[in-house]
Amino acid sequence: MGILELLETRRIYFDGGTGSLLQERGLKPGELPETWNLLRPDVITKLHQDYLKAGADVITMNTFGINRFKFKEEDGWPVEKLVGAAAACARKAIEACGHGFAALDLGPTGKLLKPYGELEFEEACSAYKEVVRAGAKAGADLIIIETMGDSYELKAAVLAAKEESSLPIFATVTLDEKGTMLTGGNVDSVTALLEGLGVDGIGLNCGLGPVQLLPFAKRMVEIASVPVLVNPNAGLPRSENGRTVYDIDADTFACVMKEMAMSGVSALGGCCGTTPEHIRKLHKLCEDLPYELPQKKHRTVVSSGMQAVEFGNCPILIGERINPTGKPKLKQALRDEDMSYLLSVGLEQQESGAHVLDVNVGLPGIDEPRLMTMAVQELQSVVELPLEIDTSDMDAMEQAMRIYNGKPLINSVNGTKESMERIFPLMKHYGGAAVALCLDENGIPETADGRIAVAKKIYETAASYGIGREDLLMDALCMAVSSDKNGALTTLETVRRIKEELGGKTVLGVSNVSFGLPMREHINAAFFLMALQNGLSAGIINPNLSAMRQVYDSFLALTGLDENCGHYVSVYGPMEAERKKKKELEKKGADAPGENSREKVLKASESPNTGAPEGLRKTILQGLVKAAEHEAGEALKQKDALTVIEEELIPALDEVGKGFEKGTVFLPQLLMSAEAAKAAFAVMKEQMAVNGQARETIGTVILATVKGDIHDIGKNIVKVLLENYGFQVLDLGRDVAPEKIVEETVRGQVRVVGLSALMTTTVPSMEETIRQLREKAPWAKIMVGGAVLTKEYADSIGADAYCRDAMASVNFAMECLNGTQE
Repeated sequence: MGILELLETRRIYFDGGTGSLLQERGLKPGELPETWNLLRPDVITKLHQDYLKAGADVITMNTFGINRFKFKEEDGWPVEKLVGAAAACARKAIEACGHGFAALDLGPTGKLLKPYGELEFEEACSAYKEVVRAGAKAGADLIIIETMGDSYELKAAVLAAKEESSLPIFATVTLDEKGTMLTGGNVDSVTALLEGLGVDGIGLNCGLGPVQLLPFAKRMVEIASVPVLVNPNAGLPRSENGRTVYDIDADTFACVMKEMAMSGVSALGGCCGTTPEHIRKLHKLCEDLPYELPQKKHRTVVSSGMQAVEFGNCPILIGERINPTGKPKLKQALRDEDMSYLLSVGLEQQESGAHVLDVNVGLPGIDEPRLMTMAVQELQSVVELPLEIDTSDMDAMEQAMRIYNGKPLINSVNGTKESMERIFPLMKHYGGAAVALCLDENGIPETADGRIAVAKKIYETAASYGIGREDLLMDALCMAVSSDKNGALTTLETVRRIKEELGGKTVLGVSNVSFGLPMREHINAAFFLMALQNGLSAGIINPNLSAMRQVYDSFLALTGLDENCGHYVSVYGPMEAERKKKKELEKKGADAPGENSREKVLKASESPNTGAPEGLRKTILQGLVKAAEHEAGEALKQKDALTVIEEELIPALDEVGKGFEKGTVFLPQLLMSAEAAKAAFAVMKEQMAVNGQARETIGTVILATVKGDIHDIGKNIVKVLLENYGFQVLDLGRDVAPEKIVEETVRGQVRVVGLSALMTTTVPSMEETIRQLREKAPWAKIMVGGAVLTKEYADSIGADAYCRDAMASVNFAMECLNGTQE
């Protein structure tokens, strides 16, 4: 019986922590746990046996950190050999105990993917494929992808697992206490991504203890159609006598995990700090609880790296403006590969209330696959919304779906055999929902009956590929009323019947109805309202147009979808107040005040000049790198460089930083804003060099990832922000010995040192580094950060500050070098 067959009959149990137990069994600070597959296989095998005897069904092979970036053949640690040795240890333990499954364990690469880091998506995918091939060859029974903080890297790992093996795939992510991944994703967005990719189980692990993970686990169970796995830490860590210990004992851990099981979690285990005793206790407490597999939820969902959008509860607005048809400026921008204009059009629609953005770059004579890929990569770096990939070029479609960070909406499939045979396999492999046009080889049916028949055919064919109707948005095809007087009514009947008779979701390109008529916005708005009344799930519209937004907002208020008319009042209340004030001032003959900001957005969006970013501050807030360069040059025409830095650049960075601290801005936005600021600073520096000026450096900060740890994502993020704020950063890299850090601190008399560690096994290296710094560089202030740390843990190992994020590091360094930190 395989793991999936077992999961159909009962709840299953994964093992617990590895690194903390290997420390107890002799692993030295800075020593890489994976090397023990070859150096101490007896210890690894015994650890697996202990977990199997405690009741675990699945043991995770000691491969979490194995990848080409950490282990190189020339250093004597070939990836295939290390993975093979790990598998041998696991198989030996299973044979000795007579039961169990060996899971190939894939962890983060330790690098941040582009555009926020330097690692290319395909390079990450290739690195994971190397490990998957080795694991499948060596006899792994399944694959567990875990401790993922970046949904983009998670997708690379899942694709590698799918493309290099046929093994069952489980994938778990790490959240902070707000329920957010490192790069801004959440339970809803990652569930949409992973279910779209077709993994066999999804879940949460590491970062938090079972109490903190419980509400997020319940939400995942509520929305997921596949089994949910939860592997928490044993509470919060602290240091005792050079060892990392955790604050939740096995009995307490098991009690909370019982609540997880009763909430519908299908697979239970542990992460950092958990032991065979934790697994034994939770197994004993949960084994007799009622169990059933999760039911199919039939949710129509698309996602970006940061948010999910569900169709069906409330009508969805799909922004249509990134489409060159009838837009000379956009056409020219695409020919020039001017992505900053395209980004500004996307951001404008996001600000105007769109939920999804359509992306169409089709122009004669261009390389559409290349341009579509470029557009998707650029947009997903600054826009929070899911994207609709709109192209008839199949190469462009596949390349864009592959590199898209999330579950995309694709436009489109239709009822022709050729279309379905090309699109459905892409949806199955990469995940996605599709706009499905109600036409086939016979063209567009003239009647609603004909279009319903095509819709049924598309549903049935999709089902044969394993694609549910929830992943199809039927387009009833809106024809121009100027050429077909019954066209609108036929479309509306089709929309209504797809919902009522077929239980499907629908979408329309609303503006098609008014083609050839004057004052098209009036027809469009009226037709949009009629479509909404007939049950339309989503409209592809221009969200910047006031008429369309007014119809939409009013419809929500009148149908009870806008609770207590809260949204309507928040938008139109200020407008009404402004109008009254304007009338009173006009009566008195005074100048009218400025328009309400929403009115300005709506009116400006109707002008042909829409899309241009407004000022240096805005380009930094929006993370528009090229636009920031341009606006920096414009700002220098009015002010000198130092004034621009002090009055515009630093305040903009402060604004983004405060948003990050409040949780209204997430890491991808913070990093893109930092990149935009960096581009603007480069323009300033060039001007200052010409004028013989220089920006004063605040001071020097040393950054390093400690000995034995190759994960430098957090360190690199801190570096970018510190440099933007005017610090000189001496980056010593990763896997840095304590002696090297001390040496550089003493040599430069550096006053602030930042240390990073991701792994439980490398925190003792951090503690040793702090000890040596205290002895030989007592003047230095030490800030620490990393996934396994807490403030209490940082205090216990002698750090001056625990910095939970990059902005906290900037603030602490500022305090130290400005003399406010004693």
